[in-house]
Amino acid sequence: MAEQSMTSSNKQDSAVQNRHLNKSEWSWILYDWANSSFGIIVVTAVLPIFLMSVGQNSGYSQASSAAFWSYANSFSTLLVAFSAPFLGALADFAGMKRKLFSSFTIIGIAATAALVLAGDRHFWLLLGIFVIANIGYSAGNIFYDSYLIDVTSNDRMDKVSSAGYGWGYMGGLVPFSVFYGMVVSGILKGNRAYYAAFLIAAIWWLVWTLPFWRNVKQRSSLPLPQHALRSAIAEISGTIKHFKEKEYRQLAIFLLAYFFYIDGVNTIFTVASPFGLAVGIQASQLLIVLLVVQLLAFPFSILYGYLGKRVGTKRMLIVGVCVYLLIVCYALFINSALEFWILAVLVGTSQGGIQALSRSYFGKLLPKEHASEFFGFFNIFGKFSAIIGPFLFGVAAQLSGHVQIGAFSMVILFLLGLILLVAVKENSEKA
Repeated sequence: MAEQSMTSSNKQDSAVQNRHLNKSEWSWILYDWANSSFGIIVVTAVLPIFLMSVGQNSGYSQASSAAFWSYANSFSTLLVAFSAPFLGALADFAGMKRKLFSSFTIIGIAATAALVLAGDRHFWLLLGIFVIANIGYSAGNIFYDSYLIDVTSNDRMDKVSSAGYGWGYMGGLVPFSVFYGMVVSGILKGNRAYYAAFLIAAIWWLVWTLPFWRNVKQRSSLPLPQHALRSAIAEISGTIKHFKEKEYRQLAIFLLAYFFYIDGVNTIFTVASPFGLAVGIQASQLLIVLLVVQLLAFPFSILYGYLGKRVGTKRMLIVGVCVYLLIVCYALFINSALEFWILAVLVGTSQGGIQALSRSYFGKLLPKEHASEFFGFFNIFGKFSAIIGPFLFGVAAQLSGHVQIGAFSMVILFLLGLILLVAVKENSEKA
């Protein structure tokens, strides 16, 4: 009787532990909370505005400054995308993932703080420092994503990945709100406000990365060979060949599905501002809309993770793609601010969830000892998916003269993604 009682007690303790995130999982999640300060302050909200001012001081038109900003983003993103599989393969060797993650993260943090050194008249220096910071940020995320398989199990992966995205949205809002509050209250004025924003982003990123460095360890790896660089290249060549084999066929189909539907997701977010302005939203309202979408994405990312565990990750990904099909169809009929707000709310319900579950679903399908290398390919598909969607939107909007038609053209990407996603076969363990 006592033995049965102890067994029951052990099961209850195990159930409680399964419901709560452990120290390693929380530490992994907190890195998403940490580096989101770079995403919202540096990439999205503050640096683009400051760069326009510095460009004007340097004799460039707004159009030229905007073009150079776009080129800098594309160059740094493509550089990381092309090197991602190689960096990932290198990180799969024992001890290498921590070194690479730490190196690129420190580069990103240091370069973010160094943005203050460019001043308000050195346009190319400012842009060059941003390129270095963005490379550090983007490359660090490759290793961060691959650490997911080290901190948790397959059956908890949806929950942990979704919590990462959810808390990441909030992690970007908190430092931005601190900065914005200091500007509105008059504490920060002029260029000092921009410099303070960069330092806030860097300090926030650094401080909240400390738990990751302390508690997250690489648990799945390959033995470190004598010639790591040569071996990494050989690993990539072997993986490309493996994609044709039956063992990796479902992984390849999912990557192709992800390529299409995440392109639609990213494009909707990218064109939100010009779309909103075109249908009558005031520029001052767009920032509020962005903040609302971020706030909504937090609880709904968590919800997607919970439902992924209950009904299946693939099923919830299908739900997410279907929600986006509804969004782009609804976009056809938007002609007022109220209708745009409804669209924004719909985006907020699924944007974080579909990204989080894509990461965790991929993590379940891949071979654990090659996690970093495969997440390198995952990164490539995510980055290059940002090419078709904006082009498709631009052509459709220009030919029709309506941004609503441009948004509706994304239905092609979501339908292709949905068809391929449904075609992915999974066993009961990975469902």
